[in-house]
Amino acid sequence: MISFFKKKKIVPLIRLSGVIGNVGKFKQGIDLTGQEELIKKAFAVKKSPAVAISINSPGGSPVQSHLVHDFIRQQAKKNKKKVIIFAEDVAASGGYLISCAGDEIYANQSSIIGSIGVIYSSFGFKELIEKIGIQRRVYTAGKNKSTLDPFLEEKKEDIERLKNIQLDLHKNFIKVVENSRSTKLKKDNGIELFSGEFWSGKKALELGLIDGIGNSNEVLREKYGDDIIIKNFEKSKGWLARKLSSESQVEMLINSIEEKSIWQKYGF
Repeated sequence: MISFFKKKKIVPLIRLSGVIGNVGKFKQGIDLTGQEELIKKAFAVKKSPAVAISINSPGGSPVQSHLVHDFIRQQAKKNKKKVIIFAEDVAASGGYLISCAGDEIYANQSSIIGSIGVIYSSFGFKELIEKIGIQRRVYTAGKNKSTLDPFLEEKKEDIERLKNIQLDLHKNFIKVVENSRSTKLKKDNGIELFSGEFWSGKKALELGLIDGIGNSNEVLREKYGDDIIIKNFEKSKGWLARKLSSESQVEMLINSIEEKSIWQKYGF
C-alpha cells in the first residue's frame, strides 16, 4: 500500500486570493512576507512535475506584485519546477502580473483578465474645508513634501511628477508581461494590450494573455493523469485574526470600502 502511493504524482496547488498588499491589521492580503513560506513548501515537494498556483486578485500594491512574481520564478528555477497558473474570478492588474510567473496560464472563459496599467486615486477636500470654516496648516522642510495633499489645491507640477512615476511603473509591468508571454501575445489585431483594459478569459485567450480555458482539476489531470494527487497549500488565518481585531470601526470601514472598490472595478 505504501509503495502504491509513493508512485503517484503529487502536484502542489497554492491558493492566492485577495487584494495585493496591506488591507488592514488583521485582514489577509497577498504579500511576500505572508506567502513566502507557503510558496517554499510547495516548491519543496519532491518529485512533483509542477507547481500549480490559483490566483483570484484584482490587484493592489505594485511592489508586492513584483516581489511575489519574482519569488515564484526564483523558486521555480531553484527547484527546476514548471509553474502553471489558474485564474479564478479575477487576475487583473497586479493579479495578472503575478500570473505572469507561470510557464502556462489558464482561466475560466468568464474570468476577468488583464488591466495592464497603473492607477492612483484620491479625493479633494479643499472647497469643503473652506465651506465649513476649517483652516489647513501644513509646514514642510522640502518644497515637494506636501505633493497631492487632498486638502490643498492641485499643482500642475505635482500631477506631472506623479504621471512620470506611473509611466515608470507601467513600463516595468509591460516588461514583465512581454518577458513572460513573449511571442504568444497577439499585438497585430488592433487592440492595445497595455492600455489598462481588461477582458474575459475567452478574449484573453485570443489575445495571447493566457494559454487555455480550464480549471486546475481538469487541466492537471489531463496533463499528468487521473491518478495524480493535487495537494492544496493555502495560508490559514491565525487564531487572533479570526477572533480579534484592534482596528477602530472607522479603520475597518475605510479598509472595507477601499478593498470593495478595487473588486467592484471588475464587476465583483
